[in-house]
Amino acid sequence: MSAPHATVVGSGPNGLAAAVVLARAGVQVRVIEAAPELGGGARTQELTLPGFLHDHCSAIHPLAVASPLLRALPLADHGLAWVASPAALAHPFDDGTAALLLRSPADTGATLGPDARAWARHVGGLAGRARALVDDVLSAPARLPRHPLLLARFGLAALRPAAGLARAWFRGPRARALFAGIAAHAARPLEAPGTAAFGLLLAVAGHGDGWPFPRGGAAAIPRALAGVLRAAGGAVETGREVTSLGELEGGAALLDLVPRGVLRVAGPDLPARYARRLAAWRHGPGALKVDWALAGPIPWRAGDCALAATVHLGGTIEELAAAEREAALGLVPRRPFVILAQHTLFDPTRAPEGRHTAWAYAHVPAGWAGDVRAAADAIEAQVERFAPGFRALVLHRAVRPPLQLERENPNLVGGDVGGGENSLAQLAARPTPGLAPWTTPVPGLFLCSAATPPGGGVHGMCGRHAAAAALRWLDRRRHGVGNRSHPLGRALDPAGGKTDPAVT
Repeated sequence: MSAPHATVVGSGPNGLAAAVVLARAGVQVRVIEAAPELGGGARTQELTLPGFLHDHCSAIHPLAVASPLLRALPLADHGLAWVASPAALAHPFDDGTAALLLRSPADTGATLGPDARAWARHVGGLAGRARALVDDVLSAPARLPRHPLLLARFGLAALRPAAGLARAWFRGPRARALFAGIAAHAARPLEAPGTAAFGLLLAVAGHGDGWPFPRGGAAAIPRALAGVLRAAGGAVETGREVTSLGELEGGAALLDLVPRGVLRVAGPDLPARYARRLAAWRHGPGALKVDWALAGPIPWRAGDCALAATVHLGGTIEELAAAEREAALGLVPRRPFVILAQHTLFDPTRAPEGRHTAWAYAHVPAGWAGDVRAAADAIEAQVERFAPGFRALVLHRAVRPPLQLERENPNLVGGDVGGGENSLAQLAARPTPGLAPWTTPVPGLFLCSAATPPGGGVHGMCGRHAAAAALRWLDRRRHGVGNRSHPLGRALDPAGGKTDPAVT
């Protein structure tokens, strides 16, 4: 008897994670990727000068090392090594000092002035059980939480707007700005409900495991996942674009595509009502990304910034809130909030000896196509503001506006790097309402991109949950109870579930 089989379209971390889960359960899996190289948003390339390695999209991975799936896989056996800087994050101020997110909540508090105790109470109280909290937040919506009281404590605060929560919890500007900068990863106005969830979860993850990154570049993550997949008997095919489900072999089909991509590939086969729901999916602001090849390390006025691989540039909570609000309103922020990574301080393999790289982006309106040079200059001005002399170190600058990011990776619609707008409505119905949103009305067709729960970030859990749903479907096929009434279901399920062995 032949083994059950599945095809995954898209080789981002979620697609590869889904393939690994299926392959290790005995399913014959093939991953098909349209680009010449695998990885989706987790790729590493020489974007500026030869020998300078820059992450194409994702660069710092707070949830990857804490992911229940990724930490359980033998990724180290396939070359993945994590690098963690002494501080997860630095947030400099105009007075030449910086607030730090350190592994210890008490040490973090020491950089926050009058809010040391408040940080320890509100954030540190959750940080003591960081992995338990991350596990429950990343779990399937229908699953009962393993730590309900912990999750309830998190949830009551997480539903609030980040700006309001920061002002309610903290008295001073340092803690307020530190929390607001972390929450701004939501790519939403800080006055929007639910943005506090991002600030809390990422701060707690920083206390638990730091904000690490892979040695040698983000591409090490998909390479390691592909290594685990191949060791389990799976295969990866690059340079092949799938334009319809009819091109796929029988078995389960899993799409690591945002709704627009799902409609492009599967639209004619989807029920009209479901297709309309996918078409209504909203994307968040775009990202304007800048990479630099540098002659030396960034000369921060606040020396503590050299302790952190990630630096948030934007000053006070008022400045941060204004920048995120302007991007949401369709404006290019006058003083953008900049997320910057300086990998080479802690990973010299990414640049020639004595040289350095810097990676940064800011939120701009979705699909923005304005004066790219002026916007990149504004980002650079924010770096110069906190590191005078930075511009003199620049050997080469590479700028990627939102539409170029989308051209290079169609999942980044309008430059949205998160898979969709992080509004409460879309977090609750991602991408459609239901307890199993990875499934579709078409038998054997599943979704596994960041547009499904638990959402954006490199953690592989969207793929894990989709693979679990696919395994249940394959098991029903084995017992002959699958729904084959839909014509595409018959195409994906030609054997009717009668010849597949048990899926373990």
